[in-house]
Parts: sequence; structure tokens; C-alpha cells
Amino acid sequence: MKTNNKKNALVMCECAIMIALAAVLSFVKILELPYGGSVTAFSIVPIVIISYRHGVKWGLLSGFVFSIIQLIQTASTLSYATSFLAAVTIIFLDYIFAFTVIGLAGFLRNKVSNPSAAAVTGTVGVCALRYICHVISGCTVWAGVSIPSTDGLLYSLSYNATYMIPETIINAAAVFWLFGCLTSEVKKSALQRKLKRTLQKLLRHQFQFFHLWLP
Repeated sequence: MKTNNKKNALVMCECAIMIALAAVLSFVKILELPYGGSVTAFSIVPIVIISYRHGVKWGLLSGFVFSIIQLIQTASTLSYATSFLAAVTIIFLDYIFAFTVIGLAGFLRNKVSNPSAAAVTGTVGVCALRYICHVISGCTVWAGVSIPSTDGLLYSLSYNATYMIPETIINAAAVFWLFGCLTSEVKKSALQRKLKRTLQKLLRHQFQFFHLWLP
């Protein structure tokens, strides 16, 4: 029980650090659109790492906390809501659901042997889910406010794609590079351990050989 509690405490500390890092990175905006949405500097990568390292449960929890932070950072957008129901819909679709789903990025960690492929696929998948949340919000709640009422779905699809496509590419590329580096380091360590064992075995055999022939 003590071991499990200690492990959970360590995971919680790691999650807190990664959530804080994600929040800081979300302030670094490469592109910001006039009616909401931005391209950030790898802001979802820390949540992806948590999900892959510790599973979807911890990933979703971290994603949820991250969504609350995002809501607090841009709470002023709620002032444009035309009703209480619209405000609640914005909170859930543009924040709670849109950022919590990032925690699903590690769903392939035990199904795909290649860590880079699993993490990148998970990253692209959760970005697609986030895009869907923003599109639904755009063509319903924001229609007639920041999005034209006519052809609301088409406009929402194109508007949200302008920042979600580069956001997906940037984060997927960062995940690919990061997991690629980690994988190569693991392979290098495994090779070094194998060489060490081989040398130890060779030296042991050599010692036994000389021991037999020595008078």
C-alpha cells in the first residue's frame, strides 16, 4: 500500500509539473486568430507525455485540469455568449471537452510497439477530436456572433482548420522528435548492456580456460 501511495504521489507531482509547463507554453502563441483560436508552441505535448507514460486515466485528469486553466486564461470570451445556455455550451465544447480529450493521446501505448508511431497517432487523433469540438461550438453557439449564420458549418470548418491544422502538425512533429530521441537512447542503452554482458561472459570463459591450463 505504501509503495502504491508513493508511486501515485510521484505521478501526481509529475502531472502537476507537466500541466504547469503546458500552461506556460500556451502563452507562447505563434499565431492568434481574431475570433479565438491560436497556434501555440507545443502546448499539448506535456499532456501527451503524461498520457503515454502513465495511461489514459492520468492523461484525462491532466487534460481536465489544463482545460480549467485555459478557461480561466480566456474567460473574457464568455462575455460574448448570448445566453446562459450558450455560455455553458462554450465552457464545455471550447474548453472542458476540447482540452480534456488530449489526455486520450496515450491510448495506443500498449497496442503499438513503436513509441513514436503510437504517440504521434495519438496526438493527431486527439487534435482531430479537439477540432470537432470547436467546429460544433462554432456552428451552433458562435453562429451569428463571430461566425455568419448562413453556411455556419462550412465557415466553422474552415475557420477552425486555419489554426488546428498547423497546431496539429507542430505538436505531432515535436512528439515525433521527442519520442524518437527517447527511443534511440533506450536502444543505445540496451545495446550497451548487451555488449557489457557479452564482454563479461567472454572474460569469464577466458578465465576458466586459463585456469584449466595453468599448473
